[in-house]
Amino acid sequence: MKTSDIISELANLPVDERVLIADSLLQTLNATQPEIEQAWLKLAQQRLTEISDGSVETLSAEVVFADIDKRLGA
Repeated sequence: MKTSDIISELANLPVDERVLIADSLLQTLNATQPEIEQAWLKLAQQRLTEISDGSVETLSAEVVFADIDKRLGA
């Protein structure tokens, strides 16, 4: 099977399946470093805990983008 045939077949899959395939392929291109992955996981868990226990204030995407627009003069 040619690469173009594979791409055509994949394009017909549901979005969630294409995302899974794309993520899997990207992981084969980027060699993971376990210590870096662990550090990111630890940080993500810390941030989730902070959000869950209310120790940090979250902002909506609308507020964040409005602030960016204001800073850029858009």
